[in-house]
Amino acid sequence: MRRLLIAAALIAAYAAPSFAQTSSTQTWPERTVRLVVPYPPGGNVDGAARIVANKLQEKLGQPVVIENKAGAGGLIGGEFVAKATPDGYTLFVGANGPILFAPVISGKNSYEWRKDFVPITTISMTPLVLQVHPSVAAKTLNEFFDLAKREGAKLTMASPGAGTTNHLLSELIQPLAGVTWTTVHYRGNAPATTDLIAGHVSFNFDQISVALPFIKDGKVRALAVTGTQRAKWIPDVPTFAELGLKEVTGQTFTALLAPAGTPAPVIAKLSDAMSAILRDAEVVDKFNALGAEAVPMTTDDVRKYLEAEDATWMPLVRKLNIKAE
Repeated sequence: MRRLLIAAALIAAYAAPSFAQTSSTQTWPERTVRLVVPYPPGGNVDGAARIVANKLQEKLGQPVVIENKAGAGGLIGGEFVAKATPDGYTLFVGANGPILFAPVISGKNSYEWRKDFVPITTISMTPLVLQVHPSVAAKTLNEFFDLAKREGAKLTMASPGAGTTNHLLSELIQPLAGVTWTTVHYRGNAPATTDLIAGHVSFNFDQISVALPFIKDGKVRALAVTGTQRAKWIPDVPTFAELGLKEVTGQTFTALLAPAGTPAPVIAKLSDAMSAILRDAEVVDKFNALGAEAVPMTTDDVRKYLEAEDATWMPLVRKLNIKAE
């Protein structure tokens, strides 16, 4: 009898954690959910997070707050979430740089998206634009390249951080066009854009979702956009491809990820909620007004998309041997 009691106690002890996890999963969320953004307030990624946060709060019935953890090209925020408890209460709103490039470029390899995160959905897609300060004596892309050949290092490019898509586009274009310039790294889009508008730097490559209001106000001049076709928000601006640089395509994505080990029912609940949010007409309109598209994906589709992006960009990162400064 005593042996039976001991065996029953052991079975109960092993079963208790599993039951507790199942119970907590069914009632998730029971408290505040944090969306960690790896950049300062302002900019493409932060903007995407803020558009969906209130709607996600309505869907989940708990507060959803944004926490900006900037620095190291997004690495600080990414590492914070990768090491967070996988309970669904700390999520990562990342982009190309923090998800794909930053761990390799930093030399730390502090996380790897395939094993340290579970993709939930993409949030938005936006092309990038080469824009110059009005004081720059170039009205077209060819004029800009001619200027770069003459002035070289005197031209300064504002980068939101080493290893961001913006930075990689800059590194890709220079050898293709036979030009050079000086790259100035900032801690995010917002300070880089501020210095561009003020004329402290010559130009940058920025997401249309960030650049559009400044282009419309004449504070910057758009010369070319990435992508295989012109951007609907600024249709008079040609693509790099139609101007002869067919290799210069691509876009910035934002995506929602959770730490690896987050329970599958939590991921499913988040995926369903985000799918509905990103199809909401109000949300679609908000992204469109910013120069971006709301793009929901399933977990499997996000993983496939990230694999394709990894195969496109990581060979370039390694070939150029880009390192964080």
